[in-house]
Amino acid sequence: MTVPEVTFTVPVGPEGRPLVVLGHSLGTGPLIWERVVPVLAERYRVSLLALPGHDAAAVPSEPFTMEELATAVANGTRDLASGPALYAGVSIGGALGLTLALHHSDVFAGAAIIASAASLGSAEHWGARAAKVREQSTSSLVISSAQAWFAPDSIANEPEMTGRILRVLQGVSDEGYARCAEALGGYDLRDRLGEIRIPILAMGGEFDGVAPEDRQDEMVAGVPNARKVIIEGAAHQPPAEQADAVSAALLEFFGEVAA
Repeated sequence: MTVPEVTFTVPVGPEGRPLVVLGHSLGTGPLIWERVVPVLAERYRVSLLALPGHDAAAVPSEPFTMEELATAVANGTRDLASGPALYAGVSIGGALGLTLALHHSDVFAGAAIIASAASLGSAEHWGARAAKVREQSTSSLVISSAQAWFAPDSIANEPEMTGRILRVLQGVSDEGYARCAEALGGYDLRDRLGEIRIPILAMGGEFDGVAPEDRQDEMVAGVPNARKVIIEGAAHQPPAEQADAVSAALLEFFGEVAA
């Protein structure tokens, strides 16, 4: 079994409160949560997760699956949490959240699956993406990512934040991105949603073409304890695009789960 390296920031927030782990999307990093963290940290201990080859996490030298990635995150969360933790993740971070909910319900009491779904594309799609990045670097994805990640007004309304996110994409390890992409190629939990027993919040972006609303509906229909919320004015990076709305939705959900 390959357990890839991930990193966690030192938790911030009041001692004795439940731990919240925040996962980012492929090719970005903890930056997307920058404006959400202070709000959550008023009530919870908050730690930012970095995926393999992103931010401070080491570049993986071997392939890994989403299940192996979930094991790494569960192990790290156990070290930080004094009781059941809470989770929220975007895109691949959301796929990770569903995998954690399925395989590590002893560690997490609830998970918010943001701009994500029970499957996110074929092995062929992600294999081609990995090959492109290895050949042309993550810089080759900037234009297409800007179009897919952000709602029509997000770049105009948030030029600094969106620009910083796209610069992070250019700095992500090509091999780290490729290994994570290949892990997504083997990810498909559509037939196992009914096995998930912890509460799930399926959060979508109004303009998200990667994981549109019908993919949130799929999760709600399949998971016994799930509901959805759609964030207006957001596409594939809701925490960065509409931080206030995402913060409010997470506080409501976590308040119900951790009560």
